Amino acid sequence: MKVYPLVLGPVQTSCYIVSNHERAVVVDPAANANQIIQYLGMKKLKLEAIFLTHGHFDHIGAVNELVEKYQVPIYAHKKEKEYFEKSEVNLSPMIYERLILNPDFEYRFVSDEESIECLETKIKVFHVPGHTTGSLCYYFEEDEIVFTGDTLFKQSIGRTDFIYGNHEQLVTGIRRKLLTLPGQTLVYPGHGECTTIEEESKHNPFLA
Repeated sequence: MKVYPLVLGPVQTSCYIVSNHERAVVVDPAANANQIIQYLGMKKLKLEAIFLTHGHFDHIGAVNELVEKYQVPIYAHKKEKEYFEKSEVNLSPMIYERLILNPDFEYRFVSDEESIECLETKIKVFHVPGHTTGSLCYYFEEDEIVFTGDTLFKQSIGRTDFIYGNHEQLVTGIRRKLLTLPGQTLVYPGHGECTTIEEESKHNPFLA
């Protein structure tokens, strides 16, 4: 499995193109759809799906353009539906006038610990609310990598001062569902540098 990071949009969001052979998924297409399209074309990758960790504007900015071009399904948690439909909930008025996702797209809402078969592998989904109500983490067990969005960062965790945020819920979920993964698991967060589960278990001050 290959992971190609792109830092996109006004708040430097990490979007990841994950590929296996000639297939790919995009995790959190934050903005600048043309950059994502250009990379997929350059590498001759067939896009199979979009994985959304959550619905804040800086993680969904290029979704409409990508789905219109590639006609692929969007994976997310059903509790994020309100974020996709209401700009005041996804916080887009902070930067944009208004951002909502097309309700006619194919949404595949997944549940906690459900497995997705994609890229010739199984991806386990963890529902870890607290940053948003439906925040998801995508765990590629065979490859020992997890995409955490704004749930877990290097020596930090997601903000909980936005609408529906819950600090206690977030910390509890991280401890129960993420810190129990193998220590060598590589963490790809929604912002900033990559880290490992072991590193965060030992040194993250928010999880001490």
